[in-house]
Amino acid sequence: MSEPFRFPTIETARLRLRLLALDDADALYRHFSDDEVTHFMDIDALKSLDEARDVIAFHLNDSGCRWGVFDKISGALIGTCGYHCWIQGENARAEIGYDLGKAHWGQGLMIEAVKPVIDFGFKTMGLQRIEADVEPDNHRSIQLLARLGFQELPEKLGPLPWFALPRTDWERRI
Repeated sequence: MSEPFRFPTIETARLRLRLLALDDADALYRHFSDDEVTHFMDIDALKSLDEARDVIAFHLNDSGCRWGVFDKISGALIGTCGYHCWIQGENARAEIGYDLGKAHWGQGLMIEAVKPVIDFGFKTMGLQRIEADVEPDNHRSIQLLARLGFQELPEKLGPLPWFALPRTDWERRI
């Protein structure tokens, strides 16, 4: 039996990304109880600490991962980022998701967090393509994906616009 895949802590100049743990439930509850954070997500604002624990447990058992995005100086949880729907094999792919507390918008923090996560996905997870679906009115997210090289797919894979970043496109950019 093979060992489970290990997702490391990732550090950037201002951030520390580490897998969410049940000990983070209080911080995650505060983060996801903000309607502005969850507005474009597929979850409603959390109403209880138990819901925060459920979110963490879901990601601990998912095929991907969810890192908490922590400010290096204060240690505070300011967002999350990660992969889900990880399909392994020859045409490996996963869907990326991310969110950031409103107090931290417009500071370049999400691009700082997502770049090494994408790099990890291609180099270590063996992804050939990273995908994202985005609410059409979520202009900040669409702009972030464009800055990272994602292209909107012409075909619809669901009710929302889908974006993709092939490994070869990423490798050409770096």
